[in-house]
Amino acid sequence: MLLARHCSAQEPARRPDSLHVKRLTAVVVTEGTLYLSSLAGLYYAWYRDYPQSSFHLFNDTREWMQVDKCGHGISAYYISRIGYSGYRWSGLSENRSAWLGGLLGFAYLLNIEILDGFSAGWGFSAGDLTANTLGCLAFTGQQLAWHEQRIVLKYSFHPTGYAGYRSDLLGKNLIQEMVKDYNGHSYWLSANIASFLPRGAKFPKWLNVAFGYGAEGMTGAMENPASVNGTALPAFTRYRQFYLSLDADLTRIPVHSKLIKGIFTVIGFIKLPAPALEYNSRGQFRFHPFYF
Repeated sequence: MLLARHCSAQEPARRPDSLHVKRLTAVVVTEGTLYLSSLAGLYYAWYRDYPQSSFHLFNDTREWMQVDKCGHGISAYYISRIGYSGYRWSGLSENRSAWLGGLLGFAYLLNIEILDGFSAGWGFSAGDLTANTLGCLAFTGQQLAWHEQRIVLKYSFHPTGYAGYRSDLLGKNLIQEMVKDYNGHSYWLSANIASFLPRGAKFPKWLNVAFGYGAEGMTGAMENPASVNGTALPAFTRYRQFYLSLDADLTRIPVHSKLIKGIFTVIGFIKLPAPALEYNSRGQFRFHPFYF
């Protein structure tokens, strides 16, 4: 309920500050419980089954053509945004809530990087830490400067055929592919046009222009293997994709139903399907009548 009512980060700046101790206590207890339980669950579900080592660094900045780093950034952005909304609901000031939300996102993902640092198969990644930091700053900076999120980070996914060649790495079903198959991931900066226009301008408040990034042709993290388990793989070309498209900020659509507002808030991180113009690192322009 807290997320559905208060995650939009568009209205809270206009509310007078009046601290509610009981609400703040509920927010801190809820966040602390989720913080610790999710990290513990992640450790037992994932890290415990892999060999451990002493703390070490790992340079993975070249992996997945940096698409995975976009995923880190958007995760940090939304954890910060949810934290901010909880603090504002409890009555903390706008600026303090923005800073605390950003610190929450940074601290949570820092713990995951530390767990990576003690895993023999991975390591503490400065690239991941940088992406996490930028995601937190993307939220906090906008909230401090504009008291709203004019540029929203978003995600979209479409299935690709690459998982069929590396299902162990890219996913064995659609749900796994949505997480693991970076070939099908696109990450967006969705900018609200009306918020940059003069006050009173007659322009749809919900209409956004979106700039996206993705990559394809990847059957390995840093390079594509010629074969896996004795089976030859096609020689795919790895390339980057840059997109220009339209989008909508659903939280700015005027609706009276609290249920619909809640749904719009929860799914607001998803880039809506729309026509898109692609330019890729192979020097090609492509128009997609319907891209997701």
